[in-house]
Amino acid sequence: MKNKYRSFILNTLYFIVLFYISSCSNKDNIHKADIIIYGGTSAAVTAAVEAIQSGKTVLVVSPDTHLGGLSSGGLGFTDTGDKSTIGGLSREFYHRVWQHYSDSAAWKWQKHAEFGNKGQGTVAMDGENRTMWIFEPHVAEKVFEDFIAENKIIVLRNEWLNRTNGVVRKDGKIISFKTLSGKIFSGKVFIDATYEGDLMAAAGVSYHVGREACSVYNETWNGVQAEVFQHGHHFKDKIDPYKTPGKPESGLIYGISSEPIAPNCTGDNKIQAYCFRLCMSNNKDNLVPFPKPENYDPANYELLGRAFDAGWREWFNKFDLIPNRKTDTNNHGPFSSDFIGMNYDYPEASYERRKEIIKAHEEYQKGLLYYVANDLRVPKEIHNEMQNWGLAKDEFTDNGNWSRQLYIREARRMVGVYVTSENDVLAKREVPAPIGMGSYAMDSHNAQRYVASEGFVQNEGDIGVSPESPYSISYGSIIPKKEECKNLLVPVCVSSSHIAYGSIRMEPVFMILGQSAALAASIAIDNNQAVQDIEYVKLKEILLKKNQVLNLSK
Repeated sequence: MKNKYRSFILNTLYFIVLFYISSCSNKDNIHKADIIIYGGTSAAVTAAVEAIQSGKTVLVVSPDTHLGGLSSGGLGFTDTGDKSTIGGLSREFYHRVWQHYSDSAAWKWQKHAEFGNKGQGTVAMDGENRTMWIFEPHVAEKVFEDFIAENKIIVLRNEWLNRTNGVVRKDGKIISFKTLSGKIFSGKVFIDATYEGDLMAAAGVSYHVGREACSVYNETWNGVQAEVFQHGHHFKDKIDPYKTPGKPESGLIYGISSEPIAPNCTGDNKIQAYCFRLCMSNNKDNLVPFPKPENYDPANYELLGRAFDAGWREWFNKFDLIPNRKTDTNNHGPFSSDFIGMNYDYPEASYERRKEIIKAHEEYQKGLLYYVANDLRVPKEIHNEMQNWGLAKDEFTDNGNWSRQLYIREARRMVGVYVTSENDVLAKREVPAPIGMGSYAMDSHNAQRYVASEGFVQNEGDIGVSPESPYSISYGSIIPKKEECKNLLVPVCVSSSHIAYGSIRMEPVFMILGQSAALAASIAIDNNQAVQDIEYVKLKEILLKKNQVLNLSK
């Protein structure tokens, strides 16, 4: 009897302890804050800083380990447009970059005077306005991490949204979301600051992937735009597309689609090409020779070889110089770092499939660099000069000196309260409730490579239409329709057409919209309102106090 009683007591204690441990574990897995930000981009950082400075608690849930997205991922030759439109924390970022390079200790591999002071037609280091717009990747990351540390912001890294059933909604609001690690994040307002818009999509908010037909938003530059060449990223010479020239039966060269081209202005599921922004160096003491990728196949670059054979020699035209004898190297010309047509499924793809796409882009670009530096098919003058270059040894040191961030030029785009179109960018209508500004050209990279009717290879999708003046971006473009979600803001995958997004998608603008989103979230929390119901007059007043630029004429 005593043994039975003793066994009962022990079993009871066991279950009590088990329940206590389970309860503690569940509590440890639930994380609460006023504002929950999903993403590790530049917009995520500025949103978090503003949330704290507005007196709110905030958690940054980042799938990325390193913060800053493209701004710290190699895009150091900033696409600025009119710099007078860049205010608030976005301008503060570039001011801190200026402070860094004002210290002589920052110039390790060259003297400051040797760098010069030109970039994109304007000064790189603007002493009068105390800003610098061209920088090394590790410098940008340090600025973002300083923002986080100074404001004591909690960042949970390598946390991936459970996109299948991780989002809990009630009464038109997101209550919480779960990550793949099992952590649950509960908040009053949520901000999706990812390049992909995963939280937005999982929350059931409407969005679009691909190019709309021109008729959808009464545009001129959307959809297919064959034989429109505004950047020069096309084949100016007649290049045969077939493995055996003149013989279609031999098959197409790698990278050329067999799909016939659709009429201009036709909508489709195609998106502009992705690439990595490469940080390279020609300093022999700070470079790593271009590695030969495991699956290297020189046949994948036959089209480039034929372009060289035809006389193309612009290979080095986008080796844009950043401090310390490094580059931000971007796509340029008919065949370059853009992996055209290889990203269509990325926006909606599973995490595993996205990893495959990212790896394929990495292998393509590494193979491209290796080909130009080593293949004897390459013209001697280009081959010899390329031998002087390599990956910057002191950048991305935990990733084989290769950028950690693929340039997701566009993915999902929300269809929200207000859809920004080219009519806003080109000042054909007045923008309601502005929360920031853009000014860069409507810039779309090529979306496909096809065989033109004359039988030669051609690229399609390269558009570069500049607005006559900067334009405002509406608050309605970062909020969903109220019936879809009342407590979500989306400052990166904004509500816009494909071609308008080509202008909005610049890193300074993302930082501007991130800050504005956090300010709107704070007002919604203070007044217990849906984000769609806050008073714009109040938001505008606070935006201006925070030095955001809403309209250059007012």
